Amino acid sequence: MTSGGQMIVALDFDRSEPALDVVGQLGDLADTYKVGLELLTAAGPAVVSTLVEAGKKVFLDLKLYEIPHSVASAVRVCGDLGVSMVTVHGGAGSAVLSAAVDAARATPQLKVLALTVITSLDDAGLVEVGVPDGVQAQVTRLAGLATDAGCHGLVTSPREVRAMRALTPPHSLIVVPGATVPGDVQTRDHVRTGTVGGAIADGASHVIVGRGVTRAEDPSAAVEAALHAIGRT
Repeated sequence: MTSGGQMIVALDFDRSEPALDVVGQLGDLADTYKVGLELLTAAGPAVVSTLVEAGKKVFLDLKLYEIPHSVASAVRVCGDLGVSMVTVHGGAGSAVLSAAVDAARATPQLKVLALTVITSLDDAGLVEVGVPDGVQAQVTRLAGLATDAGCHGLVTSPREVRAMRALTPPHSLIVVPGATVPGDVQTRDHVRTGTVGGAIADGASHVIVGRGVTRAEDPSAAVEAALHAIGRT
C-alpha cells in the first residue's frame, strides 16, 4: 500500500484524457481512484481497464439502485473489470444488498459498499422525499441493513463517521465524500461536510478527495497536503 492508501482521488471529468493526466501527475502518491457516473458515461469501461492495468485500484461509484438480478449482474461485471470497490444504494433494501454481496463473492478483491444518504441531502431534503426521521436516523437504519446483508462497508458523510464506526464491525470500510482538503474551502454540492483529517480521526477508512486536488494548480502538492492532514506523511 502506498502512502495514499486511505485516500481516493475522484476523477470527475467528462473525458478520459484529463483524468488520466491527473493520474500520471500523481504517480505513487495515490493508488485508488474514483470513477463516477460522469467519467463512466463519457469514456465507458475502458477507462476503468486502463487504471487497473496501470496498477491502480478503482472505486466505481455507481450507486446501484435496481432490482436484485440487475444489481447482481452489474456487480459481477465490476468484478470482471478488476474493480476494487462498488457502491450500491442502501435505500434499495436488503434483497438488493444481499444480491450484490453474493455476486461479489466470485471476485474476492471486490468490496460492496452501501451508500447511506448522499451528502447533498440534509434533514429538510429527506422530508421532501418522504423520510421524516432525519439524516442520522436514516443513516443508522441503512447501515444496519448493510451490515446484516454482509456489505463490506458504507459510504457516508464526515458528520456520521464516528457513530457509524461505533455501530459497524471493526473491519468495515467507511468511505467518506464531502471532506475538504487543506487550502480548499469549497464544499460545492455537499451540505454535510467536514475535513479529511477529521474524518480519518473519527474512524473513516478512506476519504474521497475531488476537485480540491484535481483542479488544484499543483495536484501533487494538494495531495501531499491532504496526506499530511490525515497523518500519512
